[in-house]
Amino acid sequence: MRKTALSLLLAVSMVPLMAQAETIRFGIDGNYPPFAKQAADGHLEGFDVDIALSLCEAMKATCEIVPQEWDGLIPALNAGKFDAILSSMQITDERKRAVDFTNRYYQTPSRMVTKSGVVKVTKDDFSGKRIGVLRASTEERYAKDHWGKKGVQIVNYGKVTEAFLDLKTERLDGVFVDQVVADSEFLKRGGTPAYAFAGPGISDTRYFGYGAGIAVKKGNNALRERLNKAIETIRSNGVYQKVQKKYFNFDIYGS
Repeated sequence: MRKTALSLLLAVSMVPLMAQAETIRFGIDGNYPPFAKQAADGHLEGFDVDIALSLCEAMKATCEIVPQEWDGLIPALNAGKFDAILSSMQITDERKRAVDFTNRYYQTPSRMVTKSGVVKVTKDDFSGKRIGVLRASTEERYAKDHWGKKGVQIVNYGKVTEAFLDLKTERLDGVFVDQVVADSEFLKRGGTPAYAFAGPGISDTRYFGYGAGIAVKKGNNALRERLNKAIETIRSNGVYQKVQKKYFNFDIYGS
């Protein structure tokens, strides 16, 4: 009887802990459409958000989306504000020193957007130009290393939408950003026919890594592996493809 009572006590005491463990908090920057943006009612929506919700469903967990500015994502993760970062974060060797990553959940190159025919992706054409990048991004690091020392002014932005606005008002000569973001949120928007990609996509793995992954705290292998399994699940059961089709007309996962 005493053994039964003890077992019951342990089972009851573990209920709150199990419930808490089944809530996964994802940090997401809401200034990166179509991957994440703020809806009219204030909540975040986009590809990253839908992937987070789909992963939680596959893991039979409750999903909590925590808005966080891009350059504060890793510090906030390590401070315990959320459990994982699902915010189009590229898997790079530099970031792996601060966090652990899941396998990728998509992979796209970065490209330069300019007024049609104004700038090409060569050091000579860039000399004296102002190029906008997202602060603390892989594009910023690449731009500084390749163009910053050759007479090119690299301008940092907290929101990519602000960089596009400055391009339209000619405060910038180009914006270097993820190809999908540039295409869906700028080039295909009304009123931008005079703008185009300049040069091919850039996907140097030394800078852009191996695709976008989900970041967790160093050593949190249990959550990382659960997320990896969930990525495999939604890829195999068609949920990933359904989310992808909602935002893109091509395979964003990559080969």
